Amino acid sequence: MFFNKNKYFYLGCYILALLSFSSQATFKPLVQFGENPGDLAASYYQPEKSNAIVVLLHGCLQNAESLAEQSDFLALAKQHQFTLLLPQQSQQNNVKSCFNWFSKQDTSKDQGELLSLKNMITTLQDRSPVSDTYVAGLSAGGAMASALLVNYPEMFTSGAIIAGLPYPCADNLVKAISCMRNGPSQNAEELSKLALSLNKPSTKWPSISIWTGKIDSIVNPKNSSALANQWALILQANEQNQVGGTKGFSKSIWSTSKQANAVELIEVDNIGHGIMINSQIENGGTSGNFLLESPISSVKNIVSFWQLNANNP
Repeated sequence: MFFNKNKYFYLGCYILALLSFSSQATFKPLVQFGENPGDLAASYYQPEKSNAIVVLLHGCLQNAESLAEQSDFLALAKQHQFTLLLPQQSQQNNVKSCFNWFSKQDTSKDQGELLSLKNMITTLQDRSPVSDTYVAGLSAGGAMASALLVNYPEMFTSGAIIAGLPYPCADNLVKAISCMRNGPSQNAEELSKLALSLNKPSTKWPSISIWTGKIDSIVNPKNSSALANQWALILQANEQNQVGGTKGFSKSIWSTSKQANAVELIEVDNIGHGIMINSQIENGGTSGNFLLESPISSVKNIVSFWQLNANNP
């Protein structure tokens, strides 16, 4: 069969350009968000009528927009009408594009990357009629989410940390490596006291969902257990029940007098380091680097934990 190679080549380029433009058009760059000592960038997706803001912090070697698309956070934002804020680290700041969660100058209140993230969030809050704000982070992004939740708890309605670490786990690279491999050197009581000491006694603390793969060899699952116990102490929550692992995961739940599900810890069998996706269900995510096929979708369950699907299931 005769065909014009040039014709098909240019047609293919045109289609790829359209797809690229469509993806870029989904997100808008966030500019002029005030002081940016961490030298971070950000983009966002915002529906016409938004009912909440969700901040998604990517892991090392990741692009925030790609993570939003592959994890189906973007699809769920469109379905349930919430704004998605996507901070982006650069290789200039960190050779592996990790948020510098182990750097004291980047994780102390109103300093470095933490201040940049705060200013991004408050800028978007000022542009939006909604007050409910949530934060989710994966790996290094999860550790930065920990830092945000501890330093600015009243900014958030709830949070989610996936394959992350508690704050303050480390304030230099040596401690960070130790924490990743072995878990935090502090016990849960010490971690909770440190968090509480940074805030007023009257502080309203957010609820939290914590996720780990049971065979994670990059961030020891002990970190997630420490996180859950830290937040249970912060919230003065009692362990309510455990859901068995018959479906390939187990769930521990802590409750308070005001909230039945204040802290949850989901531990997934036979899963390593990454976010859990289930490509067999609608908006359950697509597998890829650090997006791991699993019997449960982290993102769908986190959105449900936050009750963002309540008005549009």
